[in-house]
Amino acid sequence: MATLKALKARQVLDSRGRPTVEVEAIASTGAVGRAIVPSGASTGRHEALELRDTESPRYGGLGVLKAVAQVTDAIAPAVAGMDLDDQAGVDARLIALDGTPNKSRLGANAVLGVSLAVAHAAASARGEELFVQLNRLWRAATGSSGAAIEPVLPLPMVNMISGGLHAGGNLDIQDVLIVPVGAASYSEALEMTVALYRAVGAVLRHRGFEAALVGDEGGYGPRLRQEEQAFEIVVDAMIACGFEPRRDVAIAVDVAATHFYEAAQGTYRLMASGRELDSAGMIDLLAGWIEVYPIISLEDGLAEDDWDGWAALTARFGPSIQLIGDDLFATQVSRLHQGIDRRAGNAVLIKLNQVGTLTETFDALRLARDHGFRAVVSARSGETEDTTIADLAVATAAGQIKIGSVARSERLAKYNRLLRIEEALGPDAPLARPFAR
Repeated sequence: MATLKALKARQVLDSRGRPTVEVEAIASTGAVGRAIVPSGASTGRHEALELRDTESPRYGGLGVLKAVAQVTDAIAPAVAGMDLDDQAGVDARLIALDGTPNKSRLGANAVLGVSLAVAHAAASARGEELFVQLNRLWRAATGSSGAAIEPVLPLPMVNMISGGLHAGGNLDIQDVLIVPVGAASYSEALEMTVALYRAVGAVLRHRGFEAALVGDEGGYGPRLRQEEQAFEIVVDAMIACGFEPRRDVAIAVDVAATHFYEAAQGTYRLMASGRELDSAGMIDLLAGWIEVYPIISLEDGLAEDDWDGWAALTARFGPSIQLIGDDLFATQVSRLHQGIDRRAGNAVLIKLNQVGTLTETFDALRLARDHGFRAVVSARSGETEDTTIADLAVATAAGQIKIGSVARSERLAKYNRLLRIEEALGPDAPLARPFAR
């Protein structure tokens, strides 16, 4: 039995040049597991909290040396000697040690770094791929066995045009993405995506927009007047590639409505297009987009606490398209329970650092699966070369992954990791079936 011998932590940088936490877990066998924690820009208020050095002038108060110290001084002594394969036990000790509902004492960045590093170290000690170790943990967490829980490659959901907090507010919505629903394999899905990304750039240049501008996640960031232009550009790119919209490639939209919601007035204010709408008006706007464009997935179409609006949106479109809660659920079981009870949404975005441990992430994935909610494992806008989410999506057969675009190395590290996993799974490596066509 390999046990946890020691933890190391350090401050490193994410894709935006902001500090984040890297943790190394050293096993009694000498095996080492390493994980780096991502960070979001469009964070919801229900997420677990990062610990940052707000009182220090270094890195503009964004340093994470406090979180690093929590790993080495508080967490390491508490988990030393634990069985590396007892992920649930390690995570339970981390949760108890923090003792807050949102990881505010130790910091979600410190806690998650340790949780993931332990999983990596366990895989390394066994001489296994991470997705194999995570699949073992997932089987244990769900009590499942057999073909129904075998690893499956996820269908990618990929940024083409970015706005909101990811691209300086050029659009009110956050991202227009594509889903290669017609792909027969992960490799083909990636090839289709790259072709489309290049085609979107060509369409932008043809229309006189600057195609060199990209957002945090690699999507193009042109100065468009309204969202409809972005949809039209992406559809034109599909046609230019010879793809049939909806049959071969479809559109997904990350609305991120919380970030233009005026809670005091109960209105959604879209500055780029000069629209101010109540919940019903916002739903009508989304309905117009769905009717005209090949949209099969909406993320955060309404604000994170607009539960009545979400219920109305789901009643209207839940049977026909995917309605993902990101800020709405924040990977929190308690929030997801509310969504299930209120019939708000039919899918959940899974972000490890919104909740803070691998075990709690499994809990959210299991709850979603048990109630017929789809799951999309997601990166953050502040990403790193860490590829854990690729293994997580495969290991849990989540079905979908949202990494970002195909233009930045912190994103490509994960797409490339999926290529290696596809190779490891063999020539018949399964790709998740499209959720809609």
